[in-house]
Amino acid sequence: MTPQEMADTHAAAFVTARAWTADEFADLSANRFTHILGDPRCFAVFTVIADEAELLTIATHPRFQRQGLARHCMTQWQARAAKLGATRAFLEVAADNSAAFALYAASGYRECGVRKDYYLRDHGPKIDAILMEKQLI
Repeated sequence: MTPQEMADTHAAAFVTARAWTADEFADLSANRFTHILGDPRCFAVFTVIADEAELLTIATHPRFQRQGLARHCMTQWQARAAKLGATRAFLEVAADNSAAFALYAASGYRECGVRKDYYLRDHGPKIDAILMEKQLI
């Protein structure tokens, strides 16, 4: 999967937020702590540093949503993170992203904090980021 394919999927999936660029995905893929899995339909980008993993983004192209791809991708990235030595996983989700919040909760994550007014929207108020965590091992 190329950085441009990732950027295209990310842009299609995140229409209310700033999508990440191909250059940003290329920079992430060059980082030794960053891992990417999936394909242009659905992918996850995460880091593993010491015993902690963080989901940086997960994106499913709208044409492929509601097919279980994100749930499968969640299982895959968490398993790989655990294999790389992570015992805990973290992520953040926009408070107005109910579909993602439901996915994360169904995957065993629980709320552990809030970043007030973290996400900017083109038209409308700033949105809080809900921080979530899960024990992997």
